[in-house]
Amino acid sequence: MFTILKPSRKIIEAFLTNARHLDISYAEAGATSGRIPDGYTIDHNRVKLGSGSQTFRKSVAAVRSWKMFELGWVQLFPPHTSITAGETVAVLIRHLGFWSLNACRIVYVIDEQHRFGFAYGTLLEHAEQGEERFSVEWEREGDSVFYDILAFSKPRQWQARVARPVSRMLQKRFARDSLLAMKHAVDERDQRPERVYT
Repeated sequence: MFTILKPSRKIIEAFLTNARHLDISYAEAGATSGRIPDGYTIDHNRVKLGSGSQTFRKSVAAVRSWKMFELGWVQLFPPHTSITAGETVAVLIRHLGFWSLNACRIVYVIDEQHRFGFAYGTLLEHAEQGEERFSVEWEREGDSVFYDILAFSKPRQWQARVARPVSRMLQKRFARDSLLAMKHAVDERDQRPERVYT
């Protein structure tokens, strides 16, 4: 959904109510946990957040609180959605003089001793189609904690195909700002994000 004016809370709530009944818009749900399907653009970015168990606990709390979405130009609705498979969220983005509102659903959750996160996938109303995984991992060998974003996507609607360069710019900006938001949330010494290409 694209609008010139920022959607009101009432409009966003109605959008979410409708989105909860929509299907995932791609066939490969859960693929960020294994082999990425062909035909998609892949983005893989990560940053070291620090080291040790305290950093890992703070990182998990930050993901549970969706801190990686506190970017100033992106808003999540509802803002305190539980990290639970099946939950649906709306992502409101301000860009280039207009607003876009898209819905995604959490398709799986990772809750392991040294790894936590989730992936959400696009729903039928979304301009793009694909999946994005947000995770934190405590690598015991080396005692390092990393925040990792893995995504695959491609345009679904004609508007997204026409505006693909803009979409790619926004996807890259989101990844960069999300890494920095997690660094800020965990409050360790600033480190340069390490981009991983796959």
